[in-house]
Amino acid sequence: MIPAFTAILSLASLNATPSRAQALDSPQSPTEPRAPIIDDSEFDRTIPAIDENPDATMGSVEEWDAEQQRLERETQQEDSEDGLSALPALQDADPDELIADAPVNDPEIDDPLTPIEGFDVEPFDERQYTEADDGEQTASLRYDYRIDGLESLDESGKTQVRPVSADDIRSLFEELSALEEADGKAANGAMVSARMQEDQQLLVDIMTGQGFFDASVNGMVELPETEGEKLTVVLQVEPGRRYNLGAIIFDADRVVPEDLITKNFVPKTGEPIVAERVLAAEANIAVVLPQEGYPFAETGQRDILLDPDTGTGDYMLPVNIGPRSSYGEIVTNGTTAFDADHIAVLSRFEKGALYDSRMVDDLRKALVATGLFSIVSVKPTASGEAAPDGTEYATINVEQVAGPPRTLAGSAGYSTGQGFRVEGSWTHRNLFPPEGALIASGVAGTQEQGASLTFRRSNAGRRDRTVELGISALHSDFEAYEAFTGKLAGRISYDSTPIWQKRLTYSYGFEILGTNEQDFNFTTGERDRRTFYVAALPGQVTFDTTDSLLDPTQGFRLSAKLSPEASLGSGTQIYGRGLLEGTAYFQVDDGIIIAGRTRVGSIAGADRELIAPSRRYYAGGGGSVRGFGYQELGPKDTEDRPIGGRSLVEAAAEVRYRFGDYGIVGFVDAGQVYTSSTPGFDNLRYGVGIGGRFYTNFGPLRVDVATPINRQPGESRVSVYISIGQAF
Repeated sequence: MIPAFTAILSLASLNATPSRAQALDSPQSPTEPRAPIIDDSEFDRTIPAIDENPDATMGSVEEWDAEQQRLERETQQEDSEDGLSALPALQDADPDELIADAPVNDPEIDDPLTPIEGFDVEPFDERQYTEADDGEQTASLRYDYRIDGLESLDESGKTQVRPVSADDIRSLFEELSALEEADGKAANGAMVSARMQEDQQLLVDIMTGQGFFDASVNGMVELPETEGEKLTVVLQVEPGRRYNLGAIIFDADRVVPEDLITKNFVPKTGEPIVAERVLAAEANIAVVLPQEGYPFAETGQRDILLDPDTGTGDYMLPVNIGPRSSYGEIVTNGTTAFDADHIAVLSRFEKGALYDSRMVDDLRKALVATGLFSIVSVKPTASGEAAPDGTEYATINVEQVAGPPRTLAGSAGYSTGQGFRVEGSWTHRNLFPPEGALIASGVAGTQEQGASLTFRRSNAGRRDRTVELGISALHSDFEAYEAFTGKLAGRISYDSTPIWQKRLTYSYGFEILGTNEQDFNFTTGERDRRTFYVAALPGQVTFDTTDSLLDPTQGFRLSAKLSPEASLGSGTQIYGRGLLEGTAYFQVDDGIIIAGRTRVGSIAGADRELIAPSRRYYAGGGGSVRGFGYQELGPKDTEDRPIGGRSLVEAAAEVRYRFGDYGIVGFVDAGQVYTSSTPGFDNLRYGVGIGGRFYTNFGPLRVDVATPINRQPGESRVSVYISIGQAF
């Protein structure tokens, strides 16, 4: 059937335009010969005759000039004698020619130019013709507007598959309307008229985008009955009929699977032609095809053929799918930070696997996360080489521009009982390529001073696996003990990152340390110094379902730490240190989070006095039980100084309320340290407080103020903690 009327729809512009036959050029009609500008006699009189004797002597330049002046005087005399005869010619002359032929003796032409200082150089003030500051106008004009004719949409929508209401149209209109944006104020009527015309087209576009391709909008202005009242702009809409999708056709080669394109085009035959849904479906096809082995797929320009007799539009979309591809070689160029072999370590795909653009995007993110590039891009290119499975290899091109590898970092904090603490570090992230970093760091604080040097290899043979080896020296001077400690440590870890947060992470390693510590001597009842030599094999496993590493709002984390240790110095001691911790987060409402934490630790296999004080358990402080000083809870010596224990229990609950970049937190903490290896869960101490948060892109800045419940002698009434990151 040949439709009675057809139109081609361009959904990108939300306009339907009727198809038109190509216009043919018609032959031009013959024209009459034009009269000569001057006749032959005038031409001969003006141009000097050529001497019939070619050998005659040429005149001089002076003679030529004299002759031209004589001819000019004769011409002026003739014109002055017959000046009236020129009027008809002037009446028919081109005005531009008249200006060009103005008499040279015009007195205004002979007048001198006005000096530049005499010109008015006051700059143009746009506010004389537009809205003034603070809503004031030089010519105040106020108006209202209304849209008529949309009421029929609510009634017809009851029978439509995807109805659109009058409120839907008005809501879209208000977001973009020039009349609405001006808040009913204008400088003059011309401005109102311009806005009205702009909004007429806007309404047509909105209606077209909802499938009303025959819609029309007429605008008019209703003047007020009383002077000083607002005028009213009326936009009268004639919606016309709403068109539905007819046949849906894709002009494309065969794909695998065969329904790959059709099942990912969401709109179906019979539903209204809504531009937003059609464009979203086309975008979905452009995304899905590269995810399913077609990296070079491209969608063309759609055609929709409208039939007003049936109210349908047949949709056709050309799709150039390109070759079905699998991953080929990784090739890199530019100013490289590392080679293609290490890029292959970062990738989560193997050569020959079916191409998936999501894995290519993941590789790009992993490259960015190394922090070694100013610019990095990952793009596939066709190789033309056939793979064994019948696909074609797609070469993965990585363009690198290496950035500065060195960084300086620092942090500072304060807490009651621990005092001020400042940390800084210098890092060369690629001193030993690929990704071999050297880190020099130091800490200076009221109670801690130290330095360390660490070698770290990121993505060591496997994505997100880190190998570290470090040496450090630290002086600690707390109420519980004073220690001078040197340590050599190594660790292998499989970590979460901001771009790839993992459910399961782990670490394992070793520590060898020597520490000279001042501690309470249980035999003499006094403090003395002892030296301990400790070898440990610490390990940790974490299961994480939270939605963020830095500031989670839902989910939970479970972590288990175990460290078998051997201690020399006061006889050989073999013991184990274990710690279980769980945190959970629940979002009650927008901006309101309830968070909880529990922690249980135990040391088994050695008496407390035979364990180095720095290896015992303590509680109290900003990361433990707020309201108390650092390491303040638990058993104490005769001088009321903490001496640590072999087990601990901690718990905390917070209500977090965030508004914009700020937040308020109310919290209750509890905990205690015990001398036995089994925690008693009794005699718990509690602290309550309130905190403030300022949220940044690297985590929240935290200030907490807390007080102990049932405060004991020697305990502070108020404790303050300032740090980066949530308490847990």
